[in-house]
Amino acid sequence: MSLKNKVVVVTGGAGFVGSHLVEALLKEEPEKIIVIDNYFLGLNSNLKKVLSPLNEVYIAPLDLTCGDRVKSTFEETAIDVVFDLATVPLPFSLKYPVEAYRMNIEMGITVAEMARLDMFKTLVHFSTSEVYGTCVESPMDESHPLNGRTTYAASKAAVDQLLLSYRHMFDIDVSIIRPFNIYGPRQNAGSYAAVIPITINRLLKGKPPIICGDGLQTRDYTYVTDIADASIKIYTCKSTRGCAINVASGKELAIVELIEHICEIMGKTVVFEYRPTRQGDVRKHIADITMAKSLIDYTPRVGLKEGLRKTAEWYTHDILG
Repeated sequence: MSLKNKVVVVTGGAGFVGSHLVEALLKEEPEKIIVIDNYFLGLNSNLKKVLSPLNEVYIAPLDLTCGDRVKSTFEETAIDVVFDLATVPLPFSLKYPVEAYRMNIEMGITVAEMARLDMFKTLVHFSTSEVYGTCVESPMDESHPLNGRTTYAASKAAVDQLLLSYRHMFDIDVSIIRPFNIYGPRQNAGSYAAVIPITINRLLKGKPPIICGDGLQTRDYTYVTDIADASIKIYTCKSTRGCAINVASGKELAIVELIEHICEIMGKTVVFEYRPTRQGDVRKHIADITMAKSLIDYTPRVGLKEGLRKTAEWYTHDILG
């Protein structure tokens, strides 16, 4: 399947991952791209490379929790594919557990119902590796138990199950991507930020990097353009329908090692600031990416040090000018 001359919607398209996906999608020559975003974390500045008279990219400032308003927009346009990245982030759930769960569920219901009502043809839904919880089988393949440790993880797992049930009940055309620990330029560095932008920004300000717990908890870090490219391949491959597919590097790295890499890249020698373990934190994450390799011939292109260097350079330019 090709995206050429298709009408594409990207929910959460003004966010970190969504904006990179929009850039990647433009290379596929769609008829137009509609970005739906409520600006919870999204920024129009993330889309400055694509908001040009030369590109058919349009922004619809909508909230997927307001299902009726979103459906009205879909009724006005014949839409071919939805890349669904709309979500509230994990750190938000640590402060507002009920709200995070409810909002993610409501957004999932909106998309599922529009798919059932044939308001678009194909859905590529972005889930998260957080649905697995901490690793009980290493590496973690798609059959790994769903043992989410936060209401964010629980809500994302519930939406996955909702969409797969709609596939069985109503034969909706859906694929699910489960990315592991995405990082790269434009990742949110303010409220609800993740470890990489937090660390880079603290180093730029002359502050010590923070390690929560002992720093030996592990993650599988994946550069954002690898995720964007994989999601497009998941759309184009019909064999991915009805599947939840891990996309990651397939490599395990401790938080303390990650921060040491960032310090090295930025030429900083510092003493860490240790803080208590973050609530709901998982201990071990490493993906099995066999299914992605088999179905979409996936191979991560950007290595960790290259990706961290690109990321640090972007934040350095963004903050220091």
